[in-house]
Amino acid sequence: MQDIYISANGIRFHCVTSGSGPLMLFLHGFPEFWYEWKGQLEEFGKDHLVVAPDLRGHNLSEKPAELEAYQVPVLLGDIRGLADYFRGGKKFILVGHDWGGALAWGFAMAHPEYLEKLIIINAPHPGIFRKLLESDAGQQAASQYMLLFRSPQADAMLAADNYALLVQNILAPLLASGAMTEADKAEYLKAWSQPEALTCGLNYYRANRTGPPVPQEMEAAIGASGTLLPARWTEAQMTVRVPTLVIWGEKDVALTVKNLEGLEKYVPDLTVKRIADASHWVVHEKREEVNRLIREFVGGGAGSR
Repeated sequence: MQDIYISANGIRFHCVTSGSGPLMLFLHGFPEFWYEWKGQLEEFGKDHLVVAPDLRGHNLSEKPAELEAYQVPVLLGDIRGLADYFRGGKKFILVGHDWGGALAWGFAMAHPEYLEKLIIINAPHPGIFRKLLESDAGQQAASQYMLLFRSPQADAMLAADNYALLVQNILAPLLASGAMTEADKAEYLKAWSQPEALTCGLNYYRANRTGPPVPQEMEAAIGASGTLLPARWTEAQMTVRVPTLVIWGEKDVALTVKNLEGLEKYVPDLTVKRIADASHWVVHEKREEVNRLIREFVGGGAGSR
């Protein structure tokens, strides 16, 4: 694995790369960084150029101060710039989890000509997610944390006691199960401690007003909720026209399995693989299974549809 720094879309990105060949670009979520994909860098670097960037604002990548710098159209420009740097004019495979998955969905809608295949891990299609946030009580309840993340006090709350809330809710269960080591935990604490990294990660939620309806008493502090994609987008504009694999840990407490219902309407060439005993952090919990599913899909193996 190699650490490199490149300029794309006007800012400086830290990337970790492995291997050579056709490009596979891996996009992490919050509060992750490139390290989420270390198991995939090793596996797919055998026959691909695997690139795992720190997304803007995270870990060692540049951290613009303006809130507008974290709006989805800007973030999609980052993906395009990163891809153009590495892909050599050829189509590539895009993989995303959580926020990285949301951006991967958006990029596939906007730039299908760039992609050979799309792989999404526990990240809802924006069209389905928008409807669930508007009308589904279960998803609205599961997404309340997004309102907290948009609040002015979120930074201090998550950073308190050496990131105790993040450790308790994310790292501790992974440590207890053996999916993560103390050395891994140290890497996450180091990444979260980078100046302004936590604030910039939260700015993804703030800049895009992501979340369920906002109670009236909170609206003055965080504003009304919006949509990841423009409300005027038609169903056709939200259609993904590249072969797509969706891997979903069914024990995800933040994103309900209802996000899979009706997905084939937006994704005509769709393969869905559910992992019943995995959570939102399936990339860590089921690394070998995730790698196997990706390998089957990338290699053109038939999937259950």
